[in-house]
Amino acid sequence: MIRLIQIDPRDNVAIVTENAPKGTKLENLVLLQDIPQGHKVALMKLQKGAKVIRYGVILGFLLEDVEAGSWINEKMLELPELPPLDSLSYAQGDKVVLPKPVMTTFEGFDNGPEAYAGTRNLLAITTTVQCVSGVVDQLVSQIRSKLLPKYPNVDEVVAINHAYGCGVAINAPDAVIPIRSIRNIMRNPNFGGEIMVVGLGCEKLTVDMLLPPEEINEENVLMLQDYPGYASMMEALLTMAETKLQALNKRKRVTLPLSKLCIGMQCGGSDAFSGITANPSAGYASDLLVSGGATVMFSEVTEIRDGVHLLALRCVDKEARDKLVSEIAWYDAYLAKGEVDRSANPTPGNKKGGLSNIVEKAMGSIVKSGRAPIVEVLGPGERPTKKGLIFAATPASDIVCGPSQLASGITLQVFMTGRGTPYGLAEAPVIKVSSRNDMQKQWNDLIDFNAGGIATGEESVEEAGARLFNLILEVASGRKKPYAEEFKLNNFLCFFNPAPIT
Repeated sequence: MIRLIQIDPRDNVAIVTENAPKGTKLENLVLLQDIPQGHKVALMKLQKGAKVIRYGVILGFLLEDVEAGSWINEKMLELPELPPLDSLSYAQGDKVVLPKPVMTTFEGFDNGPEAYAGTRNLLAITTTVQCVSGVVDQLVSQIRSKLLPKYPNVDEVVAINHAYGCGVAINAPDAVIPIRSIRNIMRNPNFGGEIMVVGLGCEKLTVDMLLPPEEINEENVLMLQDYPGYASMMEALLTMAETKLQALNKRKRVTLPLSKLCIGMQCGGSDAFSGITANPSAGYASDLLVSGGATVMFSEVTEIRDGVHLLALRCVDKEARDKLVSEIAWYDAYLAKGEVDRSANPTPGNKKGGLSNIVEKAMGSIVKSGRAPIVEVLGPGERPTKKGLIFAATPASDIVCGPSQLASGITLQVFMTGRGTPYGLAEAPVIKVSSRNDMQKQWNDLIDFNAGGIATGEESVEEAGARLFNLILEVASGRKKPYAEEFKLNNFLCFFNPAPIT
């Protein structure tokens, strides 16, 4: 059945839940055109220059007159001005009361009193430069066939391959971002504190930029140019790997409080349903996690930029607000340097799914953060110092945001999609959440959780969010594998590098 969904009483547009042909009567409205699923229809007559309002905010200004029942799409809107950064308030309003979770523990791999726990027990092999990735890929293959069967408590071996390390301006100011990301990802809680670094020997990204002096030794670091050929280096690498596997194999899952859990929230291939089904259910699950003591990280600068004033109000103190402002201002300048702005973000798929512009996309994106206060703001690849809800200021690109969140310490990611993507991470399980029933039916062996029932009235946001919370704990505890993990659908790690390449 075709339904109209109006999110806020102030909205002068609504979306249709199914493809709706011209002449369809919905409530007191007759459609004047065929309206694709998820697209906006005018609820009243609007003149050129009028504000188009969804989520109770201005999406843009009409470039032409429209009648009630008309289709409003991305070609008909002019973007509003960006919210300014120089007058953002913080910690305003009443104290937020979060829902209480029924479960406050999970089964994870403990990493000590101050550290987040692992949801998986992985051997990670970090490279200093792309030149060695071919050798490391072969190493991973040999470890899987020759060594892993001997160490049943180790879930997998992963290569931290990347395109950085040489041919770059290593001392440029922005080089700090990829360097700290690579340095921090090897400390991800899923890797159990075992360090294994493979370098070449002539690269610009030297080992001392990644490890402290006491960890730079033959137990942790191997440079390929020190060995007389492939067979010799592979023998040495397998010997090093086995030592690490022996240590990791001693680790076992134990019952831990949610305060040991660090979860990432991300969305990709969004559509007009994302902001009313998948992302709100993730936001409710996030609130349950934070209420139970866990840390939840959400990201994607361009997809929160038009709601930055709303996020600032949730910052718990001036420090968090000021860091939010500085990170967003840096990103504004970064985009301007490339002669683009936030309007470059929406993809053809986003628009086909009903998202007209970045404002509409942002309003649907920020709801995945729930309602919890923001305790800290991080730059891309930075490690958190506090627990609770954190904004990590990463690019919105899926394959850049994921590695940045991994570097910041997430051990599981929840990924919302409306258009569909097989995205996955080898370094942490990824739970795929669909925004539409159709998406789940089309990709029933790729989608782990369907929030589409919210749009059809079969389920509330709270009910879906509670189900998603339970699934997160099942996956974190190793009792369930998401499809991307089961099928080993792992994306390349693309570390954010705004520094020059020489």
